[in-house]
Amino acid sequence: MILVDEYDKPLLQAIGNEDLQSEYRSTLKAFYGALKSCDRYIKFAFLTGVTKFGRVSVFSDLNNLKDISFDRRYIEVCGITEKELHENFDESVQELADANGLTLEECFDRLKDDYDGYHFEWGTVGMYNPFSVLNTLDSCQFRDYWFETGTPSFLVRQLQKTDYPLDRITEDELYADTLNSIDVMDENPLPLLYQSGYLTIKDYDREFKTYRLGFPNREVREGFIKYLVPFYTPRIAQSPLLISRIVKDVRSGNADGFMRQLETLFSKGDYQIMGDRELYFQNAMYVIFMLLGLYVDVERHTTDGRMDILLQTKDYVYIFELKIDQSADAALQQIEDKQYAAPFAGDPRKLFKIGMNFSTETKRIDDWKIVHSS
Repeated sequence: MILVDEYDKPLLQAIGNEDLQSEYRSTLKAFYGALKSCDRYIKFAFLTGVTKFGRVSVFSDLNNLKDISFDRRYIEVCGITEKELHENFDESVQELADANGLTLEECFDRLKDDYDGYHFEWGTVGMYNPFSVLNTLDSCQFRDYWFETGTPSFLVRQLQKTDYPLDRITEDELYADTLNSIDVMDENPLPLLYQSGYLTIKDYDREFKTYRLGFPNREVREGFIKYLVPFYTPRIAQSPLLISRIVKDVRSGNADGFMRQLETLFSKGDYQIMGDRELYFQNAMYVIFMLLGLYVDVERHTTDGRMDILLQTKDYVYIFELKIDQSADAALQQIEDKQYAAPFAGDPRKLFKIGMNFSTETKRIDDWKIVHSS
């Protein structure tokens, strides 16, 4: 019986070094090729890895393997199902609930929001992250246990290397053959994010046979966004104090204060990480609003390559339109032309329409205007 875990670890560590990766491939290929000649002695073999390498495959000589990654019969092999959680851990969940001042039902809901949601094929049962669940039950504390083990920096390097617009992470669609290989990672980093567990299958188009991805749960979404902050935002945005000030302004209806904070943020930014200025601004704003989404309700859309943001609190609604090398008036005009405020016509909350413009010449938010209605 042969069990191999993380067969791809050497290859992942050598991403960016083609010579070293080629050497590792040759070594692994020879090793797995030797197994093929011994198959009459092997009763069972199970090999796992984070990713699936295809070019000059390390398994090309061991060609009698069966890939079960998308096989519905095996979707419950890895992880914990909700049924298994109830059947085996009810007493432990009750202890967790008591330690955190929750009812048993509230505790199960929290576990689901934080650690459930992994899908290995469309329309299948969601799987809980066993590492996070078991650590939570053991310590009786909700924490981001999986992210505390470390996030590979090569994931961010690939996002930056491909100049990938972050707002498209949950919008782009992929064919199955693309989703199941990372050989396209120099053009599209999504398969790498999917195979390493940061994205999961959210939807499937039967007609065109394409998959749409998304974050599986709160632990992954929040952990990933926090990890992106130092790579995509000005240094001042990495201060928890600044984020807390922005959140307080949003919650109190201080739209002017909120915009002054944003203006200051970009005026003191570190632009060594910028690259393409237009894409930098879009990605930085995406990360900032995703951070705000940890504390208030943020919804993001894309319109003709520009970001359109809706932010809501108990007492206020904010509609943002972002322009690049245009004007705040043009942004406000789009809010009116597209009737973004129409769904809130009968809403008792105070509504703010905010138009802003980012100048690629000055690398600042150089124009912003606010229109509000009670």
